[in-house]
Amino acid sequence: MSHAPPLGDLLRQYAAGSALTCDPVEQGLLNRGYRLRTTRGRYFLKHHFDPETADPAAIARQHRATQRLADLGVPVAPPLTGTDGRTVAVIGGHAYALHPWIDGRHRHGGQLTTRQCARLGALLGVVHASLERVMPTQGRTPARPTDATGATEGSARAGAGGPAAAEGVDPARGADPADTFALIDRLLARVRRHRPHDAFDELARHRLLERRALLERHADRRPPQGGSVGWVHGDFHPFNLLYRDGEPAAIVDWDRLGVHPRAEEAVRAAVIFFVRPVGALDLAKVRAYARAYRRTAGAGPAELAAAVHRVWWERLNDFWMLRWHYERGDTRADPQFPAASALAVWWTREYDTVCEAFAG
Repeated sequence: MSHAPPLGDLLRQYAAGSALTCDPVEQGLLNRGYRLRTTRGRYFLKHHFDPETADPAAIARQHRATQRLADLGVPVAPPLTGTDGRTVAVIGGHAYALHPWIDGRHRHGGQLTTRQCARLGALLGVVHASLERVMPTQGRTPARPTDATGATEGSARAGAGGPAAAEGVDPARGADPADTFALIDRLLARVRRHRPHDAFDELARHRLLERRALLERHADRRPPQGGSVGWVHGDFHPFNLLYRDGEPAAIVDWDRLGVHPRAEEAVRAAVIFFVRPVGALDLAKVRAYARAYRRTAGAGPAELAAAVHRVWWERLNDFWMLRWHYERGDTRADPQFPAASALAVWWTREYDTVCEAFAG
């Protein structure tokens, strides 16, 4: 059901003038955003709609983090402060934040030069190193995975993982292949029952059978405990990075800020940015990105190689797109499925080459 933001109350709370236009921003599968123009300027209005991340205290923590990062020179867009001194406005039980509008465009890896790929890796390394400076370190424990791949809900927007129950997940080791085999069987049954049978059903069936064979062959390669943890953005992908004049202008959407293995975020981001439509990675760009990341984050080759293994294992056990399609009747992620499902197969075949690109 659509929800119109209460513009009058919001703009009064931020002393941001009167609304002239308010247009939904179409990207993203979870929270809602609006391009807002008022008598006092242009803004991005964010409605924190996802119940998992809409806690005002957690949002305020994200806001403090982005302000501290901005103070260090990291390209972010901290929220505006309301007349009550707060950055989160809760109206009618809904949480909102008002940000300055950042002119820019999203770019995927195919639109970046090799030099820009290196700058991207360096930027993520700076983010991780800067978060270590501005976020608390005491009592830090890794966040619990939210789905059967160990990936986060926010990653669904770019195909890195998606929502489901924490089924078959040992936070230290990742998905259990026995649970994945059971999930494959359930999904195959849904594919068989789906009517009318279409091309998506045919591809889903093919990929499920193919993945089951791959898992049977590689079930003994379930990874050990993850690497060094630290504060990470949690959702670093092309739709959350704005470019202007060829340079990063702002990293946005910090809803998934949390403590996770840092090198795994670097690998997941690269897999999203540099996957080709055929389901292969552009390894030359991955190599430039990874070398720059390792340098700025202080991460060694062994840490990246271990992260590659864990993210490969996640992808091998990853079926969130099919669960959305067949269990929820939600087809928004369907266009991502051909490349994402092909990537798991290609990555398994080219495993050593991918490791070398990240860690060599």
